Amino acid sequence: MGAFSKTYLAAGLGFMLLASGLPRHAEAQTAAELQAQIEAMQAQLQELQRKVAAAEAEAARANANARSAQNTARLSTAAPAPAPEPDYTVKWKGAPQITSKDGDFQFKVRGRVLTDYANVDQDGPITGAPDINATELRQARLGVDGVMFGDFKYRFEMNFADGAEVDDAYLRYTALPADITIGHFKTYNSLEELTSSNYITFMERAAITDAFGLQRQIGIGADMKRERWTLGAGLYGANVDDGAPDEGGTFAARATIAPVLTDDKVLHLGASVRHRNAGDLTPYSYRQRADDFHLTDRFVDTGNIGESDTLWGLEFAGVWGPFSVQSEYMQNKVDAPSFASDPTYDGWYVDTSYFLTGETRPYKEGVFGRVKVKNPVNDGGWGAWQIAGRYDVIDLSEGGCLECGEQDTWLIGLNWYLTNHTRLMLNVAQSEIDGGVNDGADITGVAMRAQVDW
Repeated sequence: MGAFSKTYLAAGLGFMLLASGLPRHAEAQTAAELQAQIEAMQAQLQELQRKVAAAEAEAARANANARSAQNTARLSTAAPAPAPEPDYTVKWKGAPQITSKDGDFQFKVRGRVLTDYANVDQDGPITGAPDINATELRQARLGVDGVMFGDFKYRFEMNFADGAEVDDAYLRYTALPADITIGHFKTYNSLEELTSSNYITFMERAAITDAFGLQRQIGIGADMKRERWTLGAGLYGANVDDGAPDEGGTFAARATIAPVLTDDKVLHLGASVRHRNAGDLTPYSYRQRADDFHLTDRFVDTGNIGESDTLWGLEFAGVWGPFSVQSEYMQNKVDAPSFASDPTYDGWYVDTSYFLTGETRPYKEGVFGRVKVKNPVNDGGWGAWQIAGRYDVIDLSEGGCLECGEQDTWLIGLNWYLTNHTRLMLNVAQSEIDGGVNDGADITGVAMRAQVDW
């Protein structure tokens, strides 16, 4: 209410008060009484003006509060301030892979589950071994991969398929021209052995890798990996599950070259060597399972005879689009005091495969990698279909022991890659034994696998 309105309101109220307060016989009153009445009415008018001013102040405060509430409401409905960007990224590679914004730190959970079934006729009349009709959790691995401070890589992985066993457990420094690896890792030998079991063509590796004891050992290694060539060498003690006051020692080295290398064409050549001494460990044995199946028995087996041995091997592989071929030869000279002369064992294999759906075997830094499925099942496709065949020979016939002999194995395989990380496998195999107490045995069987990795 403005000052002009307040003045008229006060005047009107004062007039009414005066009018109501003057008696009809005012002329009879004394001047003193009239003066007293006027002063009383002036006091009442001042009180009324005070109340009006107070009411106006209260109204002004109410209006101010209302405007403040409206502003608060508008602010509350406005878009929130953007959240700060995280200092890491997450990618899905079978499992979440977390990487710092600067790339210096990385962490990923890794693992795999391989479940097998095998049905095998082990030619009991000759071998005395029962037929196989069994299942197996072939691998159940869980571990971690990572990077620290940009230049340090690490891996730790356990296999829980048969108790709890350490597989890879190492630290790798990558800031030098050659990577330095310390821990429990594979020796530098064999294309078939160094290619992950997630990516090999058949359910099990070729006979020479098992018969000649290629495995992980505790040691230190240095390797250089370039686009078309690799070179690596290492010094090792025993496997993490072995132990003795004197573990002996192992030296291993491998070199590869890929003179042809495109997205769908590869020509790979390689060679490796290994020398090892058992020290106080149990002497080395040389043996292999029939049909190259993990559930079958071993019908060529020299027993524990080797105090030391020297192995060398040659590698060849080629990829032409969906077709691939792979082959290796190895020879192992054994120091066996229990034999009249030191035996020399050898073995080789050749396998071929073809993707009916047009995929190709990826190759990088001297090994084969993960197949990239063109039309995975989870996207409504048929997945990738691969047919394969292998001829595999291991000759442990020198030495004249009871089960010394040669084993020749034929395998036919069918692989269905549902996605990049899941695969179903079917292998049909036949092994023939020549020599020893199992001479003439014919072991035939079929095996299947369901595989997932992350």
